[in-house]
This record gives sequence, structure tokens and C-alpha cells, in this order.
Amino acid sequence: MPSADIKASTVRVGAVPVDSDPDHDPESGKLRPGDPGYRRMSLALFAAGLAGFGLLYATQALLPALSDDLGATADQASWTVSGATLGLALAVLPLSALSERFGRRRMMTVSLSVAVGLALLLPFAPSLGWLITLRVLQGAALAGIPASAMAYLSEEVRARSLVGAVGLFVAGNSIGGMSGRILTGWVSQGWGWRAALGSVALTSLLCAVAFCLLAPRARNFTPSAGGPRALARTVRLHLANALLLRLYAIGLLFMTVFGAVYTVIGYRLVGDTFGLSQGLAGSIFVIYLVGTVSSSQAGRLNARLGRRGALYLAIVTTAAGLLLSLADSLAMVSAGLVLITAGFFAGHAVASGAVSHTATTGRAQAAALYQMAYYLGSSLGGAVGALAYRAAGWGATAAFALAALALAGCVTLYATRRAVRAQRATGAAARVVAAGN
Repeated sequence: MPSADIKASTVRVGAVPVDSDPDHDPESGKLRPGDPGYRRMSLALFAAGLAGFGLLYATQALLPALSDDLGATADQASWTVSGATLGLALAVLPLSALSERFGRRRMMTVSLSVAVGLALLLPFAPSLGWLITLRVLQGAALAGIPASAMAYLSEEVRARSLVGAVGLFVAGNSIGGMSGRILTGWVSQGWGWRAALGSVALTSLLCAVAFCLLAPRARNFTPSAGGPRALARTVRLHLANALLLRLYAIGLLFMTVFGAVYTVIGYRLVGDTFGLSQGLAGSIFVIYLVGTVSSSQAGRLNARLGRRGALYLAIVTTAAGLLLSLADSLAMVSAGLVLITAGFFAGHAVASGAVSHTATTGRAQAAALYQMAYYLGSSLGGAVGALAYRAAGWGATAAFALAALALAGCVTLYATRRAVRAQRATGAAARVVAAGN
């Protein structure tokens, strides 16, 4: 996250620092630790992350149970996950534009309200088709959270204090995604998948209420006058940037791998080879904590190896995990999932971070395009990975994921060659100038 040096002198009144000369402080109206609204803001975004990502992947751990109860194949049931991420991917850009006009807090409130309302209907879905339809609508509603959250924080929180607030939001995303899958796995084992979805809906309802009560009203939001034409111009500008296109492709390909692996892994774990219960299979998502650690270390990797070096390392780590996952040993499969998760989160962190550095204008739209590619990758990975599993088992799913990784490697290699050629051209030009002098 960006940081800024704020040099305005301050005095303290009680426990809250107040600028002695707010007229010379461009961030005088923003929150910082110690301000009454800062903790409320951080906790509100944490609750939004818990609710949003708990709902988005609520059915992923339930796929084997859905297949058994509804008579669905793995690729058919996978659309309860892929449909939600597809809905989010298609809605994130237009909702980011609406948040520019109507406000971040309002957008997030409406998104959470609609998504929770749909979640309360999911346990009563009469068929797989209805369940998938509701999940697509729910994914589209949830798009308002990633489309608005970072902008809301950057507008309301001082740059120096932004990292801590963003960290709590990201932690909410990670914990929500992990705990939602684990919760549904164990509840489904005891009471069925409908009760499992009901439990996620109720916990998300509590989180949504907490967000509405805690989130401070926006003090620094200025509605944008830009319309669809301005948005289209900004999108065209980003899509004409070769580096941004490569970063979008890398995000899509990494998420294709991750979506394929975690959509299908439950079927393998409850199958004849391992025979785990639904609860134990769902508990495998605790490995997500590895991703929290690896993403936090991505900055160090980037500084030490460079962006492309860090991406190569992430690709190799993920590929090694896929190869390990082919073994008929639960310990080896678990180790493979650890490597896949660590490699994915590191690659995603490097690529998404590079987007914000590369885009000099329209950063919100640049980030929304990355999210669109990212969640399209999730949909593609889940759907095709499950289809491959149905056709030829886990080996076919792993082969599909390795092919996506190979493409990510080709994109990174192409970028490396372009950089080398550019350096050689610069060096040659410098030598010509030196010879002329």
C-alpha cells in the first residue's frame, strides 16, 4: 500500500492527536489510530471481509455432498462455485463505477444486504439449477465489496495508517474464506448441506449487521461525474498497456490453477483412495493460513528477486505442489496443497501489487480489471478442473493446472526477454553516445 510522509506538527488532546495547523495538512480530515472512527472502520471492513468471502465460496467444501444429494456430477456441482465467481467477475467493473457515483459505504451496504438475503434463500433451493442461479446472483451482489473497499479505506484513512486497516480487511477475506469452508464441511457432515448453507447465511448476517453499525459515514467521498464513456476510455487505456495485460493474464492463470485444485480436492479426499469424512475433507482448507504467510512475504521476495524472479519462484513452487498431489498418500497430498497454496498466494500478491504500481491513472479501474481476470480464472479453473476430474480423475485435473502454470511461465518469460532486449538497446545507445563524445 502507498505511504506518505506527513510533516504537519501535532499536539495531543487526551489520547487523540490533533493537527495544530490543519490548513497545511492535506489529510487533516482522515482517520488515524487513536481517532474514534479508526477502530470502527477497521472492524467494519474486517466484518465485511468475513461475510463476503465466507459467502462467495460457501459451497466449495460441500460439492461431494451436493453431488450425492442432488445426483449431480462433479462438473455440474462445481458451477455452484464457478457461477458465483463468474457473477462477481462480470459485476466488479460496473459496480466500481457505481461506487464512484453513489459512495463506497452505500455500495458495500447494499451489496452485503442483497448477498445475505440471497444466502438465506439458498438452503431452500429446490434443484441444482435454482442453486446455481441464486449463486450467480449472489456473486454479482458480492462484487460491490472488492469494488469499493480499498477506495473507501484510501479516502477515509491517512496514508500512514492505511496498511493496518487494509491488513484487517485482507485478514477478514482470508479467515472468512477459510472458516466458511470448514464450517460448512462439519455442519454438512452432521445435518446436511442445506443446514450448512444456513449456518453460513446466519453468521454472514451477523457480520453484515456489524458492518452497518460500525462503518463510519464517509467524510471525504466526492461523487464522480464520469459516465460510461469515461469508464470505457479508461478501460481501453488499461487494455492497451502491454504490461497490465500480462499481469491480468498471470492473475487469471494462477487463479485457474487454484480454482481447479480447491474445487476438486474434496472429491478426491472423500473418495475411495482416502475415504475422509465431509468434515475432515472441509478442514483441509485450514491450509489457507499458509497463503496468509506467503502473501505477506511477497514484498520481500519482490525486493530480493524482482517481480519476474518472484513469479518464477511462485510458478515452480505451485508446480512442485501439483506433482506431489499426485501421490496416493494423504501426507504427500497435504504437503502438495501447502506448496500450491504458498505459490499461488505469492504469485497473486506480486501480480496484483504490480498492477497498482503500473497504472498511473484510473487505478480503481485497473484493479477492477485485475479482479475481473482473477475471478474469471476461478470460474474457468473450477469448471474445467471438475470436468477433467470427471473424465480422467485427479491426474487430469493436475495436468490441466500444470498447463495453466506453463502458460503463466511463458508470459513471464516473454516479459523477461522484452526486458533484456530493452536493456541491451539502452546499453548500445549509451555506447554510441559515449563514442561520439
